[in-house]
Amino acid sequence: MDAGTGPAVLMLHGSGPGTTGSGAWAATARALGASWRFVAPDQAGFGRTPLPAGSRGGLRLWTKQAAGLMDALGLERYAVVGHSMGGAVALALAAARPERVTHVVAVSTMGAPGAPLSPDLDAIWAAPAGPAGARDMLSRLLLDQALVTEAAVAARAAAMEEGADAFASLFPPPRARWSDDLTLPAETLAGIRAPVLLVHGAQDRVTPLKAALPLLDHLADVRLHVLGHCAHVPAVEHPDDFRRLLSGFLATGR
Repeated sequence: MDAGTGPAVLMLHGSGPGTTGSGAWAATARALGASWRFVAPDQAGFGRTPLPAGSRGGLRLWTKQAAGLMDALGLERYAVVGHSMGGAVALALAAARPERVTHVVAVSTMGAPGAPLSPDLDAIWAAPAGPAGARDMLSRLLLDQALVTEAAVAARAAAMEEGADAFASLFPPPRARWSDDLTLPAETLAGIRAPVLLVHGAQDRVTPLKAALPLLDHLADVRLHVLGHCAHVPAVEHPDDFRRLLSGFLATGR
């Protein structure tokens, strides 16, 4: 997805089966696209982007892919927004490209030193393609179970089934190693110079708030906003609040 006009914002999705760039960020881009250009790719192994031959994905690959995409688009300065796995990639990209990345918004993020694999993330990575797996995954992602509608389940089930072969190779057991791969060393985090906004749901069980708190000790320029009555997907459960936070933060320093 590439939509909107204005300063560029790279939007990176999370790691649940069936996740795509447009599925994760289209509603946000539609609401804010008059002010920014939103670029939301499918990361390798998700949606329409295949894994390179012999690859199982991983932080290094996804960071390299993100940097290469923005280079290919000729975008020299840009903000990065990442959800969950995408938050870890956003932080890694900011560390690797300090001259390019202007802002980082890490939502329900992975990447904090010492963060263990949660039982809910383990279950999401293991979710079988199909309606039962989709329903279980959505119930873990969202606090408000009224949002787990039949339409939402059907759409996610279809996306899971379409990408099942590629996803099967991404996070095979034992899955703690893949969570560890998405953890950034303290020295890497300390080198990030772009301002960082952390947005987290108080009731997030997939990447619990307490697991992200160490980022406050390691990032040079960081602030945290916690949304109550919210689980892993603030952009879905609190869309208006999330968009206000995002637009206000991205506007700083323009």
